[in-house]
Amino acid sequence: MTLAERHNTILELLKQRGSILVSDLAEILKVSSVTIRKDLTLLEEKKMLYRTHGSAILINPYINDRNVSEKEKLNPEEKQAIGKAAASLIIPDDSIIIASGTTMFFLAREIKPSDHLTVITSSINVTSILTRQHNIDIIQLGGLVRNSSVSVVSEYAVKMLENFSCSKLFIGVDGIDPNYGLTTTNLLEASLNRAMIQAAQKTIVLTDSSKFGRRGFGKICGLEAIDQIITDDKVSPLIVKDLEERGIEITIAPQLHKTQDSI
Repeated sequence: MTLAERHNTILELLKQRGSILVSDLAEILKVSSVTIRKDLTLLEEKKMLYRTHGSAILINPYINDRNVSEKEKLNPEEKQAIGKAAASLIIPDDSIIIASGTTMFFLAREIKPSDHLTVITSSINVTSILTRQHNIDIIQLGGLVRNSSVSVVSEYAVKMLENFSCSKLFIGVDGIDPNYGLTTTNLLEASLNRAMIQAAQKTIVLTDSSKFGRRGFGKICGLEAIDQIITDDKVSPLIVKDLEERGIEITIAPQLHKTQDSI
């Protein structure tokens, strides 16, 4: 395989997966990791990808704060599958926290409790979805409304959480870096997310596979603070192995159209 062919293959794989590990590329292309790193350096110099710790991605890992209407259009099938898998973890008479983020919208749409459920949330859109069901008590956190995420942040919301203890927190992220941890694009939201983690017995991260290897501006926590990750089937097996070795439970949510096609 020529240099040009190898570069084209790398870019095509990135288009399919969003991110890919150096070790995976070396195995697929049957070359050394040193060769792959040189390839990635050349492609990064041409502004065709971004390098992160041991991997490459198509977009800048230091993510900008995009509007929620834009984010909702990204990977909708994956987010729907993740939301469905997360909703299945809710038990009768449960009390849960739902953070902000577009994957939380998909979770909220899948929540159809047969018994009573209590939900604490910072997301105004999640509240709007869940208020249609009479057997759900919703506690809307208060504070400054972020236009980009249609959710609240501030010390008022943090103070409210000091009075609650819930079984589960469902949280979305803008990036998961194995060395740096979970991140979002807003410092106030990162602070609120940390308070949510303190108020929950179990922290469950809902994220599509494109978020691995990326960083937002505000750090939420290290990986040691989370219990479970629900993601899609495009995630690298090496990432899954690394996370499981850290004691994190990984749930792969099968895409719904694939499940239906196989029936």
